Amino acid sequence: MDSDEQILTHVVSVWREAKKLFSIHGREGMLFLTDRHLMFVHKTEAKMRWWHAAAQRQVLTFLKSKNVMIRQDGYDEKQLQLDLENKKNMEISFDDILDINYEDKNWGSALNLEFNKNSKKEKFQFTVVQDWVKYPLKDPTKRMKVDWSPLVEYIKERQKFTR
Repeated sequence: MDSDEQILTHVVSVWREAKKLFSIHGREGMLFLTDRHLMFVHKTEAKMRWWHAAAQRQVLTFLKSKNVMIRQDGYDEKQLQLDLENKKNMEISFDDILDINYEDKNWGSALNLEFNKNSKKEKFQFTVVQDWVKYPLKDPTKRMKVDWSPLVEYIKERQKFTR
């Protein structure tokens, strides 16, 4: 992340699943859109109390408006830079994205992403989760219907080349 980058979108309680043959588990985290990158942070220094309050506010926001272009209070660019120091978090340049699209399903809305990472193609699906089961493993029980189209359009407009 560059020092002059600004967070445009910050969504919490995002479930990321790899689209591989033997992929079983997903990861919960935060999805960020800046003016140059798409990022997924699942290892964060943010406090659990903040996370829980932000997730509750987000559910209420999405019940009023489905637009995914929102920001969370209490988390800024400095905190994002700190979280991105952990190499387990994902930072993707717009030009590394091969395909990005979304689809509405019966159970919620999914953002599909295919990108190059170290000359290797990776595919992930992202969904916004409203409710969780925590035992025996953390897993979503209810996903939300959101409008991913502004995020997808923003990225496609800023790519230097597309497939």
